[in-house]
This record gives sequence, C-alpha cells and structure tokens, in this order.
Amino acid sequence: MNKQSNLYIFLYSSIMVIVVAALLSLASTALRPFQQKNVETEKRLDILKSVGAAKDVDDASNKHEYVGNEFNKLIVEQIVVNRKGDRVEGVDPFTVNLKVEFAKPLDQQNLPVFVAQLEDSTQKFILPLLGRGLWGPIWGYISLNDDYNTVYGASFAHKAETPGLGAEIANLSFQDQFKGKQIFSNGKFVSVSVVKGGARSDDPHGVDAVSGGTITSQGLEDMVKSCLEGYQEFFIKSKIQSNERED
Repeated sequence: MNKQSNLYIFLYSSIMVIVVAALLSLASTALRPFQQKNVETEKRLDILKSVGAAKDVDDASNKHEYVGNEFNKLIVEQIVVNRKGDRVEGVDPFTVNLKVEFAKPLDQQNLPVFVAQLEDSTQKFILPLLGRGLWGPIWGYISLNDDYNTVYGASFAHKAETPGLGAEIANLSFQDQFKGKQIFSNGKFVSVSVVKGGARSDDPHGVDAVSGGTITSQGLEDMVKSCLEGYQEFFIKSKIQSNERED
C-alpha cells in the first residue's frame, strides 16, 4: 500500500487512535483502585481533623495505614439517621454521598453520624457538610460535644476558592474559631453565623468571616446551617435519651 495515499493515512491514524484509547482505558482501570483508596483516606482524614486528631499525618511513612489506624481507634460508631432523628438500617454511613442525598425529598434523605471517643473518654459527634463557595464546592465536618449543642471542632476544604481569600476557610486559624460556639439558643436552632466585619467577642453563635472572601464565607455559613438543621430531631432525641440514662 502506498504510504502516501489518503487511505493509508486514514487507516494508520484510525489504528493509532484506537490503540491510544485502549491504553488510556487500561491505565484508567488499573489506577482506579488506587484513586479510590486515596479518596477514602482523605475522607477519613477530614473526619479526624474535625476532632483535632491525626496531627502527625505529614510525618507518617505510610499515610493510608496511619490514617486508617487512627480512624479505627477513634471512631467507635457510625450510624445513619433520617430527618426525624431515627436510625436508618442497611445503609453504610461512610459511603453516603451528600450530593445524592440532598437531591432527594427531605423525608428520604440519609444523614451520616460518626461517633468519636477521645483519649479522655468523651464522645464527639461528627457530621458531614457540603455546600458551595464562590468558584465551586466546599465541604467539611463539624464535631459536637455530647450536649449536641457546643462545637468541639471543625474542618473545611474547597475545590477552587481564591488563594489568600476564600481559600482561607481551609486554614486552622479560621476553623479554630468554631470551637466552643453553640448551634442552639434557648432551645432554638440558630447554627453558627460567619460575620462579615467580625463577630462580637462575646457572641456564642458567630465567627469572623474571611477577609476578602465574602461569598465564600456566606456559602460556608449557609452550608453549616443547611446541613446541621437536618439533624435537629436527632439532637433533640439524643439529648432526651442521654438525660434519661443519667437519671
């Protein structure tokens, strides 16, 4: 066949496209388990960060093993509840996708709860968050004390917020503001406000917004409120059960 002919060039190009596509498909298939493992490790790490754990992760020789061990040591229970505060059986809390759940009718949503027991034997209740910032999705986890009201810690992350502005939500200096804040006021759910210009020092329900990151800050406030309000009945029922056990 004449290598200069149009037919030869067409056949050669077609074969090369098929070969390259096949190789890329094989590479993608081979890498998928490793990619999934990375996703799961990062998720466990984000959960742990909300209770101030896994601080030595950067020094670990094997990140997956370190995070897995810390997670198994601290997370003593994982459950799923509905918006009525009742447990949902048969659903794996770790694999619940909030984006999928939030697209469902309210009465069909599955909401995960991760229970951590710290070295001082206190329990913290870790709840996932998902929202939208200025340029894309933001997410995180917030942990509550066993009064189901006081924030113990929080961790936030983002996909594409502006460095030095909205991206500051991922910094500890911003996240640490949430410690000790309360999501109820006189029995009414109020969440935590992210206040532009700064919250009052004596405000139990407010933190300072990110300087220059107004839209991201508002998105984070909306995220915390919209996600936590789905757990209101769970908080109320859990508090009642806790009081009954103490009596």
